[in-house]
Amino acid sequence: MPTFVLMTRLAPEALHDAKGRRARGREWLQKVKKACPDVKWIQHYALLGPYDFMDIYDAPDVETAHRVSLISRSEGAVTAESWEAMAYDRFLQLMEEVE
Repeated sequence: MPTFVLMTRLAPEALHDAKGRRARGREWLQKVKKACPDVKWIQHYALLGPYDFMDIYDAPDVETAHRVSLISRSEGAVTAESWEAMAYDRFLQLMEEVE
């Protein structure tokens, strides 16, 4: 199953209430689980820098990754970018095949 990285940034006012943020995060996750039951969550990180959060997950296809990103935007993310990722060992294998 392909691996995706979801990078999100929230509006500044969404980050001032820890209890509210936790509740909204749970609501978001429940919506994603309902709409995308095949998604396997690997990790969730809070970040310093241009993005607030990074989620790493496996999804069966790019359409499912689009759904995850769209749900994020509909639930208040100012930006939501999804990137497909490849394990480094597999990347090296591909390099060897191309050479």
